[in-house]
Amino acid sequence: MNSKAKLLTLATTTLVFSSLSVGIVLAQAKLTNQSKLFINGVGQVRVGMSVSQATNASGTKFVGESPNNNCYYVKPKAEPKQVGFMVTEGRISRVDVWKNSKITTLKGAKIGDSEARIKSLYPGQIQVTPHKYVQGGHYLTFIPKDRIDQNYRLVFETDGKRVTQFRSGKLPEVEYVEGCS
Repeated sequence: MNSKAKLLTLATTTLVFSSLSVGIVLAQAKLTNQSKLFINGVGQVRVGMSVSQATNASGTKFVGESPNNNCYYVKPKAEPKQVGFMVTEGRISRVDVWKNSKITTLKGAKIGDSEARIKSLYPGQIQVTPHKYVQGGHYLTFIPKDRIDQNYRLVFETDGKRVTQFRSGKLPEVEYVEGCS
């Protein structure tokens, strides 16, 4: 093989590899039931993004209430189900994960986990307070130690034994018990 042929083969291989890499990156960016919840977002969607930015970052179309209120919710049009995004002042401020969702946190916490498991996943960082509406239930609030994350929380709601739903986001919105109500 002469040097021109080697160069052409190398260029073609690089182009194909680059195309595959871009495809893999785009596939990983899509919001799915396997996306992980962070203290400041889920998958590629982060607190502070506009809905348009979240759509571009996640490859997911969002639908929901009209943005004429200062606080409203949007949800992915398709997958993942049972996940909502609170939008305040035009920006995503929190992510809610509701019953039957398959979404987990980075540490693997999920709906159905025991209170003991949540406390063991986040040792020394869970604040327990009584649930406002569920008798015997609790809010298990993860309070980060890192200074950079001090304005974020992860809140697990329980029936007193097991996680029934959870959310993450920025203060004060993540602590709103009734969402936008």
